[in-house]
Amino acid sequence: MRAIARWLQGKGVLYTRDLYRPVEWHGSERCGWAISPEGVTGDSIVYSLGIGDDVSFDLSLIERYGVRVYAFDPTPETAEWIARQSLPGRFRYQPVAISDKDGTVDFFAPVPGSKCSTLQARIPGQTPSHRVAARRLRSVMRELGHDRIDILKMDIEGAEYDVLQDLLEERIPVRQLLVEFHHRFPTIGARKTKEAVRLLRAHGFRISWISATCNEYSFWNISN
Repeated sequence: MRAIARWLQGKGVLYTRDLYRPVEWHGSERCGWAISPEGVTGDSIVYSLGIGDDVSFDLSLIERYGVRVYAFDPTPETAEWIARQSLPGRFRYQPVAISDKDGTVDFFAPVPGSKCSTLQARIPGQTPSHRVAARRLRSVMRELGHDRIDILKMDIEGAEYDVLQDLLEERIPVRQLLVEFHHRFPTIGARKTKEAVRLLRAHGFRISWISATCNEYSFWNISN
C-alpha cells in the first residue's frame, strides 16, 4: 500500500512483471533476493555490488549451486567486517566501488537515520566525507578474465543509475540482473528509475520479480 501511495503522489514507481518464470529466494529476509534457478551452475559467475554486513545471499548461492561470487564494497566498515568472517574460497571480496569510471570517486557518510555510506548525496547540499577507489564493470571483468556475468546484484545506494548506463553502453553480457533502485532519495526521484527501466527493457531485460516495496527488481535478459 505504501508503494501505491508513493506512486499516486508521483514519488514512486509501480510496475508489473514482464515474465512469469519460477524464482527462488536466497539470503536473509532483509538482504535476500529472488533469482531464477534456470541455468545456474557451479560455473556461474556472480557479481555482488554492495554487501554491507550481510552476505547471506552470496553464501546461499554458493551453498546451493557452488557459484563463484565476486563482491565489491568500498565501505571501511564492510572491509573490517569481512576480515572477521570465515568465508568460503568461492567468495572473493574487493574493497572498491563499482562506478561508471576508473579512478577515485566521492564517498558520502551516512545521514541521520541511516547506516549506509553512498556514492551519491542523499540530501541536497550534502558534502562528501572522503574518496574511494572505483572501477568500471568492464575493467574489473577484464582484470578477472570474465567475458560474462551470470547474476549481477546491485545494492549501491543510488549509484546504480550510472553503473547501469555504463553496463548498457558497454553491452556487457548479463543473464540476470538484481537491482535496488533508490528513487526514494530526495536527490534522485522516480524519473531516474523510470528511465533506467525503460533503457533496460529496450536492451532485452524483462522484469521477473518485484519486491513489495517496488524498490527491488529481478530482471531476466531475453537477448542472451
